[in-house]
Amino acid sequence: MAPIPFDDRDGLIWFDGQFVPWRDAKLHVLTHGLHYASGVFEGERAYSGHIFKLREHTERLFQSARILGFEIPYTMEEIDAACIETMRRNNLTEAYIRPIAYRGSEMLAVSAQQTRIHVAIAAWAWPNLFGEDRMKGITLGMAKWRRPSPETAPTASKASGLYMIGTMSKRDAEAEGFNDALMLDWKGDVAEATGANAFFVFDGELHTPKPVGFLDGITRRTVMNLARQNQIKVVERTIALEEIARASEVFLAGTAAEVTPVRRIADHHYAPGRITEMLVGEYARLVRMSPEEVLQRAA
Repeated sequence: MAPIPFDDRDGLIWFDGQFVPWRDAKLHVLTHGLHYASGVFEGERAYSGHIFKLREHTERLFQSARILGFEIPYTMEEIDAACIETMRRNNLTEAYIRPIAYRGSEMLAVSAQQTRIHVAIAAWAWPNLFGEDRMKGITLGMAKWRRPSPETAPTASKASGLYMIGTMSKRDAEAEGFNDALMLDWKGDVAEATGANAFFVFDGELHTPKPVGFLDGITRRTVMNLARQNQIKVVERTIALEEIARASEVFLAGTAAEVTPVRRIADHHYAPGRITEMLVGEYARLVRMSPEEVLQRAA
């Protein structure tokens, strides 16, 4: 069955402060964000009617925009409310929410400081990125593209342009029969997958690369806190590529991926173990708590 095109769906999209029919949420072909990647976005999930860590996502959206040199023309409270209302108007309780902010078509030049900043929010039903059987473990190829140095790209932002090499890497990995790709950083050390952070279990401890050259993901931080709450030592450090061969467990963490076990990276094979299975369960329980319960647990 062919997927439903994203430009031909029923529903409503919040677009510059108003709700418009899904099919009418359009932009001009000379939009600056399309030509020069002057856009930032978020990926959020709602469970049982609550958007998980909504304010953290909104804060990152605003910070990403500032890193790229523009201000979002709404308050954080307005964006939070718009995300919730977009989900409600589309009759969703289990949903993926995508806010995006970008420069418009008033100017088409490299700088284009006179462009208007547009903001849109869409929501739709979207299951786990890797499908229902993800607990069997997914496979990762090795990407030929590397995450850039923070001296060469705004790597602390969730900027649309930074996803180009991830798109290329995932496409190549799928062509080779893998589900995704493991990316290295500019030094040749382990970074992340194309859209999710990577975790490795070494000798009963949870290790993850320092977020230098890629995002310190909200799900990443959540999983690290869950591990610590369950008396698992968490180590953030530089992980050399040759080390992954001795890991006993590997998994990815991200909003779209949630917590997903990895059974293979290139020629290295793994099996979901105690730590991975525990964190899958703990994360699944946490995201279905009410926002008040999440705050109480954090306290």
